[in-house]
This record gives sequence, structure tokens and C-alpha cells, in this order.
Amino acid sequence: MYGSVSQLGVGNAILIIIQLCFAGIIVICLDELLQKGYGLGSGISLFIATNICENIIWKAFSPTTINSGRGAEFEGAVIAMFHLLITRTDKVRALREAFYWQNLPNVTNLLATVLIFLIVIYFQGFRVVLPVRSKNARGQQGSYPIKLFYTSNMPIILQSALVSNLYFISQLLYRKYSGNFFVNLLGKWKESEYSGGQFIPVGSLAYYVTAPASLADMAANPFHALFYLVFMLSACALFSKTWIEVSGSSAKDVAKQLKEQQMVMPGHRDTNLQKELNRYIPTAAAFGGMCIGALTVLADFMGAIGSGTGILLAVTIIYQYFETFEKERASELGFFGL
Repeated sequence: MYGSVSQLGVGNAILIIIQLCFAGIIVICLDELLQKGYGLGSGISLFIATNICENIIWKAFSPTTINSGRGAEFEGAVIAMFHLLITRTDKVRALREAFYWQNLPNVTNLLATVLIFLIVIYFQGFRVVLPVRSKNARGQQGSYPIKLFYTSNMPIILQSALVSNLYFISQLLYRKYSGNFFVNLLGKWKESEYSGGQFIPVGSLAYYVTAPASLADMAANPFHALFYLVFMLSACALFSKTWIEVSGSSAKDVAKQLKEQQMVMPGHRDTNLQKELNRYIPTAAAFGGMCIGALTVLADFMGAIGSGTGILLAVTIIYQYFETFEKERASELGFFGL
């Protein structure tokens, strides 16, 4: 990632490792600080959302200039647009360049990012609310909401972890054994011209599980776009279904929790509670996972800043904080609910 030890020097290599370890310890300590009651939610989730939002803001308003052969160009999409409008005599052409230029973030990417944010927030409101009541306290009514995004952002986190590990293993093996047939099946890599020595996949499995770079790339290689779409939908649905079983949020686990709290569903026997929940929870998990995958693909195809995975993570994490604030407020006002 940072170069060979022979180029960096042993001292610099050791300092990089120490820096990364120390930064990891700080993140873990801050996460523990929030979870011990000094804040709301998970610190790790907050850091992920902050990093993604910072990336989007930077790509929109960065004052850094980059020379890609056409003179100095601003990295930030908004600043670049105003710079083009001021310096170019042909304003229509300047706007066209600001909306469609390549290799750097453009205004179309920024608008796509905002659109995906709004779409994800809209879908967050989709849910089925099942009425429940207490056996012991008469007249005490509550509800158990089953959201469309039942497993929240876990499918995209697990899918991202899977792809990241594939990248890591494939790139590591390719640098050492690039002539091996099985190594080439995992992925083929080359150094990028625009990302400062970073390697990008150009073939095999690592390439096909990577989002197409642009609409032109999709048109040139439609199989790549189709494979990526099928992979994202299948992986997110599978991870979502698996997560409800291992996280204690399956229909069986929820039915057990409701029985322990002496809660029943009006019009249904206790023995039918799990059967009734099975009508909604597995479907919400699988379909919700597919929706998350589809939104990620849509964001990637539209060229949204920060990648579809990053945007989905940021929106779902921020939305969870709003839900936490609402629950805290409801509990202070004395509302009964689950």
C-alpha cells in the first residue's frame, strides 16, 4: 500500500505500522467511550459515516488543483464549475465540462450522490407494523415494526468486507505470482494513472465484482455490469438472510423475546406467534438486502461520489442516530413501545 520497505526505509516502515496501530487503538477507545453511556450509538459507525461524509464534502469543495495534461484543474466539483464559468468565454461549453468531465468528480456525480441520499431516506420509512399488547397490563398497546431494511446496513458491510478481502488476497498473490493460472483467476491488476501508485483490477473475478467506472465502461463491457448487478443483489440478500440467524433477530428469536416480555399479538395464539412473524421477517431480510444491493448498484452506475457502498453506509448510520434520538424523546414523554 505504501511502497516496498527498500524504498521507504526500515525506520519509516516501522513508524507507519506504529501510526496505524495507535490510530486503531484510539478508534477502539472512542467507540468504548460512546458505548459506556457517554454518547449514543456505536463509535465505529459514527467514524465510518464521518469519513464518508468528509470524502463527499471534500470531492465537492476541494480547493486542491490537479494537472492531468489540460492545465491546473480544481478537484472539487462545485469549485471547478465556478472556475470554468469564470475563466471560459463559452459558458455553455464550460457548464458541459463541469457536468461531464472525466477523471475528476463532476457536478453530475454530486447530484447523483444527493439523489441516492434522498432515495435511501425515503425507503427507510417502509415498514410493516405489527400490533402487540401486554398480557399483564390491560389496555397497554404497543407495536413491533418490521422495516424494509430489516438488517440495516449489515449486508453491505459484509459484502464490502468480502470484496476487500478478495482484493487484499488477490493483489498480494498477483504481485508475487502473476504468472500463475489460479492467481490470475482471482484477479489481474495494474497501476492506476490517477490514484498515486494504487493498483486497480483489470481482469478476472476481482474486476467483475468491482463497479464499472463509467457509463462508457458499461456500454463497452455489458457482461461486467450484469455480473456486478447479479453479484450485488445475490450477496446482499444472502448476507441479510444469514445475519438474522446469527444476530438473534430471526422470527424464532423475536417470538421468544416477545413471550419473555409477556407480549402477544391480538387475534393470534401464542403458539402461532413465530409462524406469523415468519410471514414478514425472512421476506423483509431477503428483499431488503436486495434493495440495498440495488441502491448500491444504482449509485455506482450513476457515478455517485464516495461509491454506492459508502453512501448506503453513511445514510443508514445517520438515520439510525435520528431513530435513537426519537426513541429517547419518546421514552422521556412516557410513550409505550418496543
